[in-house]
Amino acid sequence: MNERLLGIDIGTSGCKITATDLHGDIVDAVLAEYHTSRPQPGWSEQDPDEWYAVACGLLRSMWQRGKCRAEQIAALSLDASTHNAVLADGNFRPLRPAIMWTDQRSVPQAARLEREAGAEVFRIGYQKPTPTWTLPQLVWIGEHEPDVLRGVSHVLFTKDYVRHQLTGTWETDHIDAQGSLLYDMAGRRWSDELCRLARLPPSVLPPLVEPTDVVGSVTNEAARQTGLRAGTPVVAGCSDSAVEDYAAGAIRPGQMIVKLATAGNVNVMTAEAHPHPQTLTYSHVIPGLWYTVSATNTAASAERWFRDVFCQQEVKQAAGAGRNVYEQLHAAARPIPPGSEGLFFHPYLLGERSPYWDANLRGSFVGATMRHGKPHFVRALLEGVAYSLRDCYRTITDMRLPVDEIRLIGGGAKSDLWTQIISAVFARPIVRPAGSDASFGAALLAGVGVGLFADPVAAAEQCIRVRDVVQPDPQAVEVYAKLFPLYGRIHDDLAPTYAELSRALSRPD
Repeated sequence: MNERLLGIDIGTSGCKITATDLHGDIVDAVLAEYHTSRPQPGWSEQDPDEWYAVACGLLRSMWQRGKCRAEQIAALSLDASTHNAVLADGNFRPLRPAIMWTDQRSVPQAARLEREAGAEVFRIGYQKPTPTWTLPQLVWIGEHEPDVLRGVSHVLFTKDYVRHQLTGTWETDHIDAQGSLLYDMAGRRWSDELCRLARLPPSVLPPLVEPTDVVGSVTNEAARQTGLRAGTPVVAGCSDSAVEDYAAGAIRPGQMIVKLATAGNVNVMTAEAHPHPQTLTYSHVIPGLWYTVSATNTAASAERWFRDVFCQQEVKQAAGAGRNVYEQLHAAARPIPPGSEGLFFHPYLLGERSPYWDANLRGSFVGATMRHGKPHFVRALLEGVAYSLRDCYRTITDMRLPVDEIRLIGGGAKSDLWTQIISAVFARPIVRPAGSDASFGAALLAGVGVGLFADPVAAAEQCIRVRDVVQPDPQAVEVYAKLFPLYGRIHDDLAPTYAELSRALSRPD
C-alpha cells in the first residue's frame, strides 16, 4: 500500500502533476505555466520542448518536497489538450512550433473543407471541420509552409510527444486520435480519405493503442532528466477532457460535466455516439460509453486575461498578503448583486465555438455606466462565462439528450462564488467532486494499466469522492432567467459588426 500513481497533465496553459495513493487520496501535486506565442492576431503556438522541460522541472521539485519518492511510483500516465500536432522529422524533432487548438488561422481552410467535403468529413470523423481541429491546421501548413509538411516523418500529439521523451516509443490512443479529424470513428483506424485531404500519408501517423495500455517504461536518459526511476511503467493516457470527465465521476449515461478551465465545455455522457454538426463527439475511457461536447473557447482564461491586463495592483497586494489574487477579486465581487447591475460580458476573446462557430466574434463588456467599478466587471466576467456555458447547453437540450446530474470541474470550480453563479444560471444543483482534474484521472488510468485496479469503473468507485453539492439561489435564478435572453440578443446584434470589422482589418493598407 506504499505504492503511488502519477498523472501528468500537459494542459493548454500549464502542466500539473499529481501523485495519489491507491485510495485516491492526493499525496502531492505541483504545477507551472508555460508560454503561448501569438505571432499574429488569432494565432496560438507553443514550443513542444517547453512542455517536457516544465514537466521535468516539476518532477524534480516534487521529489525535493519529499511527500512522494520516485521509487514509490508504480506507474504513470499522461493526458493533454487534443488537436495539437507536433510535426517531427525522422529523429522525432519538431519542424515548427505546435499550432494549438485555440488557433484561428485556418478559418479559410476549414470553410473550404466544409464546402467541398463537409459531408464526407462528418460521416467519417463525426465532426464538422473548424479551426480547432488538426485537419484544417494541416491544410493551412500545406498551403503556407509546404516544406514543413513535406519534411514530416512522424506526427505526435501533445501528451505523446512528452511521453516519447520519457519512453522513446511512438503511439497515440484512440481518443486523442479522434481529436485530429484524421480518424475513422466507426472503423477505429486512421482514415485514408481524411489523410488525403490533409495531403499527409497515414504512415506518418502513430500506431493506435487503448488509454490504459502500458506502452513503455522510463528510459535511463529520462530518469536522469526527471528523477523518475528507470523502468517505471508508462501508460498511454488520453485527452484531457476524457480523463477529466472520468476523474469527476461521470461514468454513466445522463451525467453532465460543466468545465471551467482555460476553455469551458458542457459534456453529456451517453450510451452511444450522437454525432451532431454543432457538437464534438468522443468515446469515453470506459469502453462503450461516449460523451457529447458543446464547448466555448474562453472560460477561466478570460479571468486570467483580465487579471494580467487590469489587475496588476491586486496581483501585488495579493502577493504581499500571501493570498490568491482570484480569491481577492471574488471577495470584492461577491457583494455585487446578480446581474452586475446591467453589465454584461461576452467571453469571445478567441472567437467562439458552440453554439455559434464564429471565429470573428470578439470579447465585450456591454452596459457600463459611471456606477460600475472593478468589482462589477469581475462579477460580470464570471456571469458572462456562465452564460456562455449555458449557451453551449442549448445545443444539448435541442438534441434532447437526457441529463440527470451536473458536475462542475476545472480551476473555476474552486471558487464558491463562480459555482453559485453557475448553479443559478443553469437553475440546477451542482455537484463538485473532491478531485476532478485531469492529472488525477491520468493517475487512475496508470493504476488500471498496471492492474492495481480491475478496470476503470472499479478505480472510479474506489477513488472518486464528492466534495459538496451547491443548490441554486432562487432569487439569483430569477434574475439570470431574465438576463440570459438579453445576453443572447447582444450577441446577435454585435455578430454582424464583428464580421464587418474582420473584413475591414483583413484589407491591405
